[in-house]
Amino acid sequence: MNPTSSIADIRAHITDTCSIGSDVSVISLECPAIAANARPGNFVNVKVNESSQPLLRRPFCIHDVRGNTIDIMVKNVGKGTNLLCESTCGASVLVLGPLGNSFGVDTVEFDTALLVSGGIGTAPMLFLEKTLAARGVPFMNLVGGRTRTDLLTRGLSNCRTSTDDGSEGFHGNVIELLKQQIQSGSVTGRLKVFACGPNAMLKALARFCKERNIPCELSLESIMGCGVGICYGCMVELNNADGEKETILLCREGPVIDGQRFTA
Repeated sequence: MNPTSSIADIRAHITDTCSIGSDVSVISLECPAIAANARPGNFVNVKVNESSQPLLRRPFCIHDVRGNTIDIMVKNVGKGTNLLCESTCGASVLVLGPLGNSFGVDTVEFDTALLVSGGIGTAPMLFLEKTLAARGVPFMNLVGGRTRTDLLTRGLSNCRTSTDDGSEGFHGNVIELLKQQIQSGSVTGRLKVFACGPNAMLKALARFCKERNIPCELSLESIMGCGVGICYGCMVELNNADGEKETILLCREGPVIDGQRFTA
């Protein structure tokens, strides 16, 4: 978790917007204080306009950090995200961050990182990829979607893709693609999986990794009105160390969790 002193609540100007799909945009925000302290896996909470509607801020993974600028990936799914996707350069928004914990890359106890994502789950992977590359850690991106238009690979390198309908890449889901890559010997040595995507995919992936004793970290999504544990809107049920169910606030203990805590 980031120390409280490193969290900034600032008015940031939008410096660029780029559509990367029919309903997905990458928004660039000038946030020096946030960019300086961001770690892969962190998120920000954004108030999309000045009015009280929508009232709550929206959480977004930090997609990339470039100098004083952070990028977020936004899927247009409702009023708040629509307002953000339609914002123009020069507009300003309130941004709180960096929030949450980060992926475990400080102590590299693995030989190859496997970055597994589904749909908008690629949001944290560019920042993670760049951090791994800077440390000389080999990695592979495994990106899945229902069809080719769901594959959001912009900016990512060393990608393998899968689609449920076979329209691009491996014909099947991303976990089947992961299994194929392991069995074919394309990835070797001590592996570690870092993943983000729909909950059903993450649960299946967590089981897959547990059965094969592969360390696995998952970035989960939830409603996060405040981002700091005040509103209690992001309660998630997980397993504790004894295998019993417990409820956590994802903004405080996540969004990155040990995959074993997310298995049935």
